[in-house]
Amino acid sequence: MRRWMRVLRPILLAAFVLAIIEGITRTFDVPKWLFPSPTAVFSAFWETLPLLAGHTLATLWAALIGMAASTLAGMILGITVFTSRFLRSTLYPLLVASQSLPTIVVAPLLVLWFGFGMLPKVLLVVLACFFPICVGVVDGLSSADPELIDLAKSMGAKSWRLFWKVRWPASLPSIFTGIRVSATYAIIATVVSEWMGSQKGLGVYLTRSSHSFLTDRVFAVLFVIAGLSMAIFSGVNFLARKAAPWYYRVETDIWEVEK
Repeated sequence: MRRWMRVLRPILLAAFVLAIIEGITRTFDVPKWLFPSPTAVFSAFWETLPLLAGHTLATLWAALIGMAASTLAGMILGITVFTSRFLRSTLYPLLVASQSLPTIVVAPLLVLWFGFGMLPKVLLVVLACFFPICVGVVDGLSSADPELIDLAKSMGAKSWRLFWKVRWPASLPSIFTGIRVSATYAIIATVVSEWMGSQKGLGVYLTRSSHSFLTDRVFAVLFVIAGLSMAIFSGVNFLARKAAPWYYRVETDIWEVEK
């Protein structure tokens, strides 16, 4: 019952807020081009669903490819940085500095260099997402229990077995935390890239709708973007619970005790 309540609470809150907005827009007769009512947004979503579905699939496909590439790159780079003190002291600061560059500045350059295809969208997602994953890998591998490491060494465990049997399982919660953070960036980075220049995607649809003052369609796209981000986040959360059930089972038990 408590789990269902955890799901229902945000839904009920969102429904309450939408009902208030609906009442305000109808009471004060707010123009649709300025701020459409939730029913007008839903109507625009339903009327343009076939067209919107095509743009949604283009954005989702680019985001998933970018997420997969950034996860692979972040894990490889994170493991490499962890195993080398030299790289940790030289490369890590550069990785931090790379995150100070806003994606909205990098996106036009990628479009200029690689055109309007899939590649610039995927590259922008990788640039936006790989850093939290890399940090999660490094921090996770560093968080292994020293007593377990000493115990494994005393039993004759080699470095590779020590890594896979002790450090890697201990790092999974931190790694998936980084992937969850990246999941919220993936759709946004894809839309920004499409907004700067692309042939298809939610960013293209958003630009065309805003230029035509079709504000109801703009809000419909925003809700779709939020839904895609939540879907990817939920998928990563599901994988995390399957990969590290011991950690999330304890976390759930603690939450229920506190409640």
